[in-house]
Amino acid sequence: MTADTSPRLRIAFMGSPDFAVPSLHALVEAGHDIVCVYAQPPRPAGRGQKERLTPVDEAAIDLEIEVRTPRSLRDLEEQRKFAALNLDLAVVAAYGLILPREILTAPRLGCINVHASLLPRWRGAAPIQRAILAGDAETGVTIMQMDEGLDTGGMLLSRAVPITSETTGQSLHDQLSLLGAELIAPSVAALAAGALTGTPQPEDGVTYAKKLERDEGRLDFRHAAVELERLVRAFDPWPGAFFEHEGTRIKVLAAEAFDIGPVSNLPGTVLDSELTISCADGAFRPTRVQRPGKGAVDVQAFLRGFQIPPGTVLGV
Repeated sequence: MTADTSPRLRIAFMGSPDFAVPSLHALVEAGHDIVCVYAQPPRPAGRGQKERLTPVDEAAIDLEIEVRTPRSLRDLEEQRKFAALNLDLAVVAAYGLILPREILTAPRLGCINVHASLLPRWRGAAPIQRAILAGDAETGVTIMQMDEGLDTGGMLLSRAVPITSETTGQSLHDQLSLLGAELIAPSVAALAAGALTGTPQPEDGVTYAKKLERDEGRLDFRHAAVELERLVRAFDPWPGAFFEHEGTRIKVLAAEAFDIGPVSNLPGTVLDSELTISCADGAFRPTRVQRPGKGAVDVQAFLRGFQIPPGTVLGV
């Protein structure tokens, strides 16, 4: 077996959520010197509102790597401390803070990003959910050289994965997290060897994945049923899909959509005893739901304890 001759680089890893953790481990396992990890500051979470470390922060502590959690990188002292690391490279994965020019240009090889889409489609904050919501047939991971724009830098390496009728926000998140980890170490090695340069992104096909908002999961039956079914999958687990009836918010954890032919009912009308709901186009049927304070159940079990009779109009 030929020995690995890839150079050992001084790297700062910058990430916060669990999406980024496999990429951090991949760089450590590749033998690089991860001199520092940057993560978002701890935030209150849970019923007790105790401060909770980000998953990347916790992973770095386990790996005995120094962690820094500045609230901004625009502070001159933070920039000085970053430059003093004498880095070869910074690797960014869902960090959550804007990197100013002084940070982007400090490492010898610049900063690269693990982005969860096939750029230039779905630049921005929520590419995983937006790809499912839009009905895209595929998405993937792009390793890109960072610049001062919003995910506008040169593309170094990418790989596609299909989006199927079973794909959810959670399952795609997990798949792309592992894919990013597979791509990051060879990307770093090729970049260090001068064998990889960024390809400019095409001007055609640019879309933006805006940040998810909590109320986006509200099911609007004036839309097509297929769109609502995709919304249920895209927003699993957060912000979640829901409708309201008599003041109760009912989460929809799984659903199906189908064509029922022309109907004269108002969108949102419950059509039968299985909670089939008329939409602007087609019909939508929740198959797994959850009431506040209750466990998730299939729709038949739900209707035995919470009646929504045919003829009810939801969403009005």
